[in-house]
Formats: sequence, structure tokens, C-alpha cells
Amino acid sequence: MIRHILPILLGLAVLSGCGSEGTLSQAALDQARAQGVAPDLIYVVDLPGYELAEQSVGGVGEEGFGAFYVSPEGGRVELRIDRGTFSDALCADTPVKDAEPAAAVRCERDEVGWYRVAGDRHEYTAVSGDHYIRLNCRLGEADRAALKAAVAGARHVTGEDSGTPLPSRTPVERGDLPTNGDGAPDNDAGAGG
Repeated sequence: MIRHILPILLGLAVLSGCGSEGTLSQAALDQARAQGVAPDLIYVVDLPGYELAEQSVGGVGEEGFGAFYVSPEGGRVELRIDRGTFSDALCADTPVKDAEPAAAVRCERDEVGWYRVAGDRHEYTAVSGDHYIRLNCRLGEADRAALKAAVAGARHVTGEDSGTPLPSRTPVERGDLPTNGDGAPDNDAGAGG
């Protein structure tokens, strides 16, 4: 059933015609990777009336990804992808990001994920494999249908076309470490020193 609904939702996002193209420049991709974002957690969405603010692209938590989409009127929608899962049991107990702390969370589950409202904020959350995708904003900035369509159409950005290699994880050869003993640097001053 979900396979039949996703093309419809993607078609609605394309027909609206005024959203971002959902692209990520090489510089933004490199910036995210340099901040420790796991390559499989880098996504883009199409959100009608909003454009990706590339300067906002960066790491969230240990290895997650985050970015803001902005509208000409000043609206901001936050995209976050992180490892973990989400469920009906977690929905009401997990605070909606940036909502007032005492605001009760209302949850509605559908074929794509969870629509959640608390105070003056709302968000859409969907699970994809070992991670979740979340779009969050103030009520009235982007409506529920737009958030749902964007989450349903979220696309993974591969880093394989990146011209910048990831930092090396192999040890660096040092000439001042002895080959025997406790491995402390050789600080011998020598004669006269």
C-alpha cells in the first residue's frame, strides 16, 4: 500500500512547482561529512515554498544530519536525521523539538509515519531502516500535508561523487616514538642539552 501512495505524494510535491529542487552542493556535503555526519544519514527533501539554507547543513548528535529549509517570508522548517527508531509507544513521550516543555504531545499515525503536535509546533517523523527522518516547524509555516509529502519523498544523498575524501582513520607515522619500551616520545636532549 505504501508503494502506491508514495508516488502520489511525490507527484503532489512536484506539481506544486514552487519548492526547492532538493539538491545539496558539494561544499555543503563536504561540510557535513567533515563534521562527522554518517554518509548514509545525509538526506534532502522537496518542500514547496522552501529552499535549503546550505549554511545550516551540519551534524546533529553523534553522527546525525540536520539542515533548515527557509521560505521568503521567513518560515523555517528543520530537517533532522539520526540513528534510532520511533514507535507508537515513544510518540507521546518524546518531546516535540522546540515546543514548550509542558506542552502535551498529540500523535497521529498513518501510512508514512507520525504526525505530532505540541504547543505551537508540529512535526512529521518517519522511520527508514535504522534511522528516523524528522521535519519540524511552527504551526502555520508549513502545513501537515507538506511535511508528510516531504518526509515521504526524502532522498538519501550519496557521498560517492564527492571529490573530497574523508579524513584518514589510519595512525600517523611519527619519527619520535621509540621501537621499544613504553612508547613515550624520545625527548633525549643529548650532550649539552
